[in-house]
Amino acid sequence: MNSHRLINQKHPAPFIEQLSTQEWLPLLASYQLLPDVLREMLLDRAIADWEQTSETLLLTSEEITAAYQAFCQQHHLTSTHEQQAWLQNHGLPPQHLEAVVTRKLKIQKFKQAKWGNKLESYFLSRKRQLDRVVYSLLRTSDPELAQELYFRIQAGEQSFADLAQTYSQGPEALTNGILGPVELGTLHLDLARLLAVSQPSQLWSPKPFGEWWVIVRLERILPAQLNEFMRQRLLNELFETWLQKQFQEVSELDQRQLNLTAH
Repeated sequence: MNSHRLINQKHPAPFIEQLSTQEWLPLLASYQLLPDVLREMLLDRAIADWEQTSETLLLTSEEITAAYQAFCQQHHLTSTHEQQAWLQNHGLPPQHLEAVVTRKLKIQKFKQAKWGNKLESYFLSRKRQLDRVVYSLLRTSDPELAQELYFRIQAGEQSFADLAQTYSQGPEALTNGILGPVELGTLHLDLARLLAVSQPSQLWSPKPFGEWWVIVRLERILPAQLNEFMRQRLLNELFETWLQKQFQEVSELDQRQLNLTAH
């Protein structure tokens, strides 16, 4: 038997090295990973283009050092040997480590440079959906019962909480009818509109919502604030909207070449 063939059988080439470029794309597509890869490629291209025209993404030595420390702490890499092992396990050459370490920081700087000065106006356009409310709700499929319960609450004969606990046919019965705080933008559109024009303690007569008749009372409203948490959230919203648009604008030809569309 050929000794060279025997050695190859005993020490086969790494599995990944056996795959050609033509084989990688169908595999990524079959595992439904190709869209994610394409999104990341589009993002890297946008960042590279931005770096050529602006200095806003340039990193200081202090930022790079801090990024290295955060990366090593996250992945529990306490020595050069562990760093090298991590790179090997991920199929990356050592010269790519800095790109991996600083990528998140560059993405954050890219977001801030591109949309940071638009956050105030975007917040104002979204504020109505971001405001949170606490409200009482009682639902029943019986319109006559709903009307009767409304009159009892309105007249002060029984409390909203007691009636919701006894008669409401939804999960709010377990919380005495109280729901929230919850953002208006996450609620049923008609319910959100009703609460948006309500004053605290305002009780509404039964309204039809699909199969239910619903009695609603606004308890309190918690206006959204443009704090640091909200800024980051809105920055991420704008970024994701932009990235999704970039992905959708990939030509049909490119998608076919990348095996994203059905054959």
